[in-house]
Amino acid sequence: MLGYWLLGLAMMLVIEGLLPFLFPELWRETFSKMVLLTDGQLRFIGITAMLSGLLLLYLVK
Repeated sequence: MLGYWLLGLAMMLVIEGLLPFLFPELWRETFSKMVLLTDGQLRFIGITAMLSGLLLLYLVK
């Protein structure tokens, strides 16, 4: 079971690292815009990402 968690974490880190590696200027611009979002907007993005991940896990499994 721990192996699956580590595999998921590793895959997340690879995916998260793609944008700053391939497009550093775009990543910096996007990140600077995200800093300006309100707490509610960031929470909405976070819950949307979590629910999308859960749905994807459900569909795969």
